[in-house]
Amino acid sequence: MVPTRAKKRAAASKSATNVVRRITCGVVMSKAHAVADSASVFDIVHAITKHDWDHIFIVDIDGVPMGRIHAVDVLKIIARKSVNRNVAWMHATPATQLIFMPPLSVRASTPLLKAGALMLVHDLNQLPVVDTDGTLLGVVSHSTMSRHLPRFLL
Repeated sequence: MVPTRAKKRAAASKSATNVVRRITCGVVMSKAHAVADSASVFDIVHAITKHDWDHIFIVDIDGVPMGRIHAVDVLKIIARKSVNRNVAWMHATPATQLIFMPPLSVRASTPLLKAGALMLVHDLNQLPVVDTDGTLLGVVSHSTMSRHLPRFLL
C-alpha cells in the first residue's frame, strides 16, 4: 500500500513539529550586551550610544543578571526635569538605580517556543539566557524567533 499525499504531508508536518520543539535557547541565542554592576549612568549612556544598542544588562560580579536597562528608559529619565542632566550627575549615579525589576530569564536548555511564549505573556522583546548557575550566556529576542521559526511555519 502506497501512502497518499495527505499522509506524506502529515508525516512531514509532524516531523517539523518535533524538530521545532527541540530547538533550545542555548543553540540560537545572540550575544548579550552587559556591564558590571559598578557601572555608572554615564557608562550606560556611553555604551548604548557608542555601540548603537537598544538595551544593556547589568550583571553582578558572578555574571548573574541583576536587571536590564533599555535605551528608551534612560532617555525618559534624562528628559524629565526631575533629574540633573549634567555629566557629573551621570558619573556619580550608579546604573543599578535604573533597574526597575529583576529580569525574567530562561536557561540554555529551555525550548525556544517556551521562551517565545514567555515573551508574549510578559510583553517582553527579549529574555536573558543563563546557565545552571544563573550566569548570563546570551539573549533570545523577537529577532531570534524570526530567524529560526519561519522555516517551520511554511
